[in-house]
Amino acid sequence: MLSAQGDCYKRLEDAFVKRGSYGVGDDMHRNVIISFFDKNGSSTCASGKARVENGQIVSILVQYDDLVYEPYEKKFYNEKKQAPSINNGISDMCFTADGEKFKVIFIDKLKPKQKALKEVTLPDDL
Repeated sequence: MLSAQGDCYKRLEDAFVKRGSYGVGDDMHRNVIISFFDKNGSSTCASGKARVENGQIVSILVQYDDLVYEPYEKKFYNEKKQAPSINNGISDMCFTADGEKFKVIFIDKLKPKQKALKEVTLPDDL
């Protein structure tokens, strides 16, 4: 699994809160980030894929260091024991029976940074 400097999930969440997300349609999304949380709330991020059906995540694949994607075999669900939904490009917290917790981030749906105005420098003789 790959970990960005600092808390990778926090950095992603901040970007999505600030910039927003395009809608996540039903499809196999081939470029997602899966953020696994440890017991202390720190996150480790991995590359993956996710299948979305009816607005909910039904399956994921995780990429390993040999660059191969393998299905995530554990059953996962949200707090309500249902398939996780997606809000603003990020899934509900996903849980497994053995205590793993993760979120799926649809990085391709992050809206671009807004353009900043180019300020001008006024001449001194005004």
